[in-house]
Amino acid sequence: MILSPGRGYVFIHIPKTGGTSLALALEARAMKDDLMLGDTPKARRRRHRLHSAPAQGRLWKHSTLADIEGLVPDSLLDGLFAFTLVRNPWARALSYYRWLRLQSFDHPAVRLAGALSFEGFVTHGDTRAAFRAHPFPSYMRRSDGREQCAAYIRLERFAEDAAPLVAHLGFSLELPHENRSGPEADYPAIYTPRAAEAVAEACAQDIDRFGYDFG
Repeated sequence: MILSPGRGYVFIHIPKTGGTSLALALEARAMKDDLMLGDTPKARRRRHRLHSAPAQGRLWKHSTLADIEGLVPDSLLDGLFAFTLVRNPWARALSYYRWLRLQSFDHPAVRLAGALSFEGFVTHGDTRAAFRAHPFPSYMRRSDGREQCAAYIRLERFAEDAAPLVAHLGFSLELPHENRSGPEADYPAIYTPRAAEAVAEACAQDIDRFGYDFG
């Protein structure tokens, strides 16, 4: 998450969508008063600024808009250019699984990915319920339920979808390729029909809204 009062924007980082790359591109042009949460170099250095900061919810790398309410006055948050990255759900699910398999912290999803094949993981009821409960727009809703998002940027069409953001910032952005869990471009070859259908069902809202399809 990056909130820039000076540049008038807030970036919400949805997990496994390429957000680390965009955060790096944004922090390369960071202003002194930018608030950052994440694992990028400047975010780590500025983390102390948000220690014990008041907020509606959890302050971390993947905070939602509702979470960060209270961090700045509502009058400021209301006027910010809010944006996020979204990603093909089938590629994202594979990236998520591959990332989980590399982790060792204690979490149900880590244990599940470690114990199951990719098909077993994405067809498991807990995984499907988690995807279903957190569609992309849920990250961009305020605590009163209203959606605030000036740009949903599809990772696969970054140059096209980022045009409103570039116009707002007044400078172009290029994504460095960071934090990759594997070559997700190969995802159609990895999926079985059962696994593909499980993601299609669990992520139906995102697939329909953002025009994604398998392959």
